[in-house]
Amino acid sequence: MQIPYNEELRPDTGLYNAKLGIWLFLASEVMLFGGLFSAYILLRTGDPLFMINQHHLSVPMAALNTAILITSSVTMVMAWVSLKLDDLKKYKMYMMITLLCSFAFLIVKYFEYSSKFEHHLYPSVDNFLGTYFTLTGLHGLHIVGGMAVMIYLVGPGIKMWDTNKERYTNRAEVIGLYWHFVDLVWIFLFPALYLL
Repeated sequence: MQIPYNEELRPDTGLYNAKLGIWLFLASEVMLFGGLFSAYILLRTGDPLFMINQHHLSVPMAALNTAILITSSVTMVMAWVSLKLDDLKKYKMYMMITLLCSFAFLIVKYFEYSSKFEHHLYPSVDNFLGTYFTLTGLHGLHIVGGMAVMIYLVGPGIKMWDTNKERYTNRAEVIGLYWHFVDLVWIFLFPALYLL
């Protein structure tokens, strides 16, 4: 059975269904993170002591994570381009590099969190740490969610490539859009929490 608008573009939006769906989902994610960033700004501007524990954050670790995520965005694009060029081998290679970058990000974040916990710096200590753990923890959950989809696409989901290349390529593009959003959120989190 052929499902309409899985490969061809919808005449009303100029997008296929999955791409339209991910854009709508990302709009809701913008509202979620927008609300959290707004709360952060209000807390920061309303409390002169809000940033008192910022010096406990590791700027080098966060900078490393920024470089890792930017690299993962590049490899995600390369994976999608490889599919467009009908090169499944390169696609798998780039997708695996993206997954390795994702895993590296989480490892760095684990060591960063462990350092905080060793010094008894928990979300309950003050509003800054509560905000820090909420924003970075939610971002980490989004990383894990993206990794789950990538693992599926290079694992059991890859069978779709044999039967419907265009649809599979569209799925890879959709996870790519999600991944770029997750990276973009970190690009805002890094300076807001660590540098400013």
